[in-house]
Amino acid sequence: MTNSRNSLRSTIAAHAVLLTYVVIALFPVVVIIINSFKTRKAIFRDPLGLPNADSFSLIGYETVLKQGDFFLYFQNSMIVTVVSLFLILLFGAMAAFALAEYRFKGNTLMGLYLALGIMIPIRIGTVAILEMMVQTGLVNTLWALILVYTAQGLPLAVFILSEFMKNVSDDLKNAGRIDGLSEYAIFFRLVLPLVRPAMATVAVFNMIPIWNDLWFPLILAPAEETKTLTLGSQVFIGQFVTDWNAVLSALSLAIIPVLVLYVIFSRQLIRGITSGAVK
Repeated sequence: MTNSRNSLRSTIAAHAVLLTYVVIALFPVVVIIINSFKTRKAIFRDPLGLPNADSFSLIGYETVLKQGDFFLYFQNSMIVTVVSLFLILLFGAMAAFALAEYRFKGNTLMGLYLALGIMIPIRIGTVAILEMMVQTGLVNTLWALILVYTAQGLPLAVFILSEFMKNVSDDLKNAGRIDGLSEYAIFFRLVLPLVRPAMATVAVFNMIPIWNDLWFPLILAPAEETKTLTLGSQVFIGQFVTDWNAVLSALSLAIIPVLVLYVIFSRQLIRGITSGAVK
């Protein structure tokens, strides 16, 4: 009875902390969306007020859709983000399964080596990465961004998923081997379904930095046909004049995929975050 009460309290506390975090995190998002429907004067006069008959305006969205190629930027961002997440989850899960399942000399050192990417920012190697992309002819291609973001996300994916995969029952995997399943079948059919909360957590944590990144698109893919949404939005920001209506409208449209992803993975995300606290 005591264990049940403690488990319930831990669950309530975890959900309360997560809800508080969501409310705090969503406040700037709400402010951006509200101000995207205002005139420029209303934005600066009353930034926290709701748009009314006098302040309501769609000029920002009209500017975004007329200037530049917003739909191309959106498409590029979607391709880069989705493909990068797929490769991160696939290769990260496979590496985590190997480290958690098979014991060999250097297993611990290999895990530490893969975890170094969490402590060492990939941007330190920007010059070397740019030289590599130039030599391979990948500059101004989406593959340059996909490869960099995959390498950036793999250390965290391996670190998180390996801990979850160590908790998968050995009896279940051995039963699969007795039934004649290959190691690939055990991995895809038995192990992956059990670590979906962890994979959803990894996907969300990697999706936001990839979607919002400006540095690597500016360095590796600044051409018009390969611009991402974040880089394309910079056209409305000038040295002397900034079109705040267009900037806020572009940011509001860019937020949509993040919110959709959160809605899709919210349950799995909460399970992934709270599973360590509830026993």
